[in-house]
Amino acid sequence: MKEKNFETIAIHEGYKTTDAQGSLSTPIYQTSTFEFSSAEHGEQSFQGETNSFIYSRIGNPTVQVLEKRMAELEGGEKGLAFSSGMGAISAILIALTKANDHVLCSTGLYGCTFGLLMMMKEKYNIGVDFSNLDTEAEIREKIKPETTCIYVETPINPTMQLIDLALVAKVAKEYDIPVVVDNTFSSPYLQRPLQLGCDVVVHSATKYLNGHGDVVAGIAVGKETFLDEVASTTQKDIGAILAPFDAWLLLRGLKTLPIRMDRHCDNAEHICDVLEQHPKVSEVYYPTRSASDIQKRQMKRGGGVIAFEIDGDKATVQRFLNSLAMIKVAVSLGDAETLIEHPATMTHAVIPEDERIRMGIKDSLIRLSVGLEHVNDISEDLKQALNTI
Repeated sequence: MKEKNFETIAIHEGYKTTDAQGSLSTPIYQTSTFEFSSAEHGEQSFQGETNSFIYSRIGNPTVQVLEKRMAELEGGEKGLAFSSGMGAISAILIALTKANDHVLCSTGLYGCTFGLLMMMKEKYNIGVDFSNLDTEAEIREKIKPETTCIYVETPINPTMQLIDLALVAKVAKEYDIPVVVDNTFSSPYLQRPLQLGCDVVVHSATKYLNGHGDVVAGIAVGKETFLDEVASTTQKDIGAILAPFDAWLLLRGLKTLPIRMDRHCDNAEHICDVLEQHPKVSEVYYPTRSASDIQKRQMKRGGGVIAFEIDGDKATVQRFLNSLAMIKVAVSLGDAETLIEHPATMTHAVIPEDERIRMGIKDSLIRLSVGLEHVNDISEDLKQALNTI
């Protein structure tokens, strides 16, 4: 059979019904440990001489199906599943750094990623610098002899700024520095960083990959040799592993990922038009409305997240949020429900104010995760709430 398309991979990859007595749905191997056929089999398993399962912190059949499917969807050699997005990010950054190393980051980062890097800076003297990464000269200027990782969000959470991944990867390869990309906002359906030359992709699988707001999980995809090392050391010893039932929920969610992402994008494009036309909205940030052509070169569509600013201060933003009737004031994104939040006081509150401002996270900035409801209901709720301020 010829190479499968994305939609087919999202449903079938990594599982054969013949592996489980014909069960169409991937079974949930809800077990902590596995029996050995003999003492010798146990010894061989711990020596790595067989592919047998030992203990679910080290490997589980349901989780393994998810890992194989995500590797194929991202175009990578191997996937690893974690108990949270931050579990995946932490494991990868720990694996790529040691004391006194340096990490170069995109201008903005998710609040907890920023907090993790600041902890690593304090405890292990790991240098952290931020850059727009928009020219070869700027990237080269920021790279140091001790730089061991370039960490990128694109689109950046929550400002929606885009980073040219092919450009970053090209320069990084000259210095033999791995590039790690948080691909949560796009999912592999809209953006595939590994195909652009990057080395590792991480996801908060809680978001679009799951799509239903009922799982906390993380994914990393990259080269098999690197992720085998992460699995046998950082992941195994820190223990941020995914439970079998959560892996099963993610496999269920992935089956509808392409359909959901197209609907998220359709709704977001319409909502951008609504917000841009409203007199109380001063700025709208969305990949397809960016002045650069990066989105056209590396993203299939713009995604389901919009950032926008309204005329007013924090109190004005909170009055607007409190006036919404259907849209939920909640962090996270990628759910069927439309979610809205205030980054400066919620997801990015851990970042000091001066750093937040430098990242473009003002008190007037709002992040909207456009859901799967009828777009007219979303727009009417936004308009009525905007009209109250």
